[in-house]
Amino acid sequence: MAALRGALNGLLLGVNTLLAFTLMVPPALVKLLVPAARVRTGCDRVLNALAGGWVGVNNAWIALACPAPWQIRGVEGLNPRGWYLVSSNHQSWVDILVLQRTFHGRIPFLKFFLKRELIWVPVIGLAWWALDFPFMKRGRGKGRGDLATTRRSCERFKRVPTAVINFVEGTRFTAAKHAAQNSSYRHLLEPRSGGLGVALATMGGQFEAMLDVTIVYPEGTPSFWALLSGDVRAVAVDVRQRAIPPHLLGTNPSGDKARRAHIRKWIEAQWQDKDRLIQERLAARRGARK
Repeated sequence: MAALRGALNGLLLGVNTLLAFTLMVPPALVKLLVPAARVRTGCDRVLNALAGGWVGVNNAWIALACPAPWQIRGVEGLNPRGWYLVSSNHQSWVDILVLQRTFHGRIPFLKFFLKRELIWVPVIGLAWWALDFPFMKRGRGKGRGDLATTRRSCERFKRVPTAVINFVEGTRFTAAKHAAQNSSYRHLLEPRSGGLGVALATMGGQFEAMLDVTIVYPEGTPSFWALLSGDVRAVAVDVRQRAIPPHLLGTNPSGDKARRAHIRKWIEAQWQDKDRLIQERLAARRGARK
């Protein structure tokens, strides 16, 4: 039965993605060909609504496949028409669907920082492009290119309410990566503040707040197949709204060592809180089993 559920949900996800992409093509072409700001803003609203519908369908099959209630805290009072910077720990591809389910209808559709190479992913890459996801280069000497690319994306974000998310660890957590880094945190990799600094430099003054998200899987980190087959029983999500200090906003962080240091100190303080929170959630789960 688990294998059948996984196959059916995988098929539903594929059909949902293909349908959403097909519906996005006309407004994406209009947006590409008509330079008028008002027309492009209208196209952005249509594209975001289609993306929100895609998330809604995914949320429906996730709720049916994984009926155990998720513990979601801290989402009260969020503005679905606001601008937010979202930061989260990262353990699995499941995190993305968890975040979308957590924030659906509460904040605007989440826009991710993506590696430039992902624009070539069939179907989804084109959808990401139409939705103005920022594609960033990787490697040494790419900081200025990243800033220019993100500035262009964020200028477009100013037309409609947007939530931009950054996985500060830069990659998914694994025990091997944790050991290789000799991380100073029990449950997290070392944070990387570069992408966050670029976001703050480009549109920091427009963000209402940072949403600091902690995702915990008390039964162990699930694979994407586990989600499809309904084998995800316990999910805990904690959201903390944090004011963005004014001194972190402004210039290009790659040319301002003092500002980079301030951003890193700010993120490291959050990471210490996050590490303690994860330990508390896991300890509470172990205590409940006894």
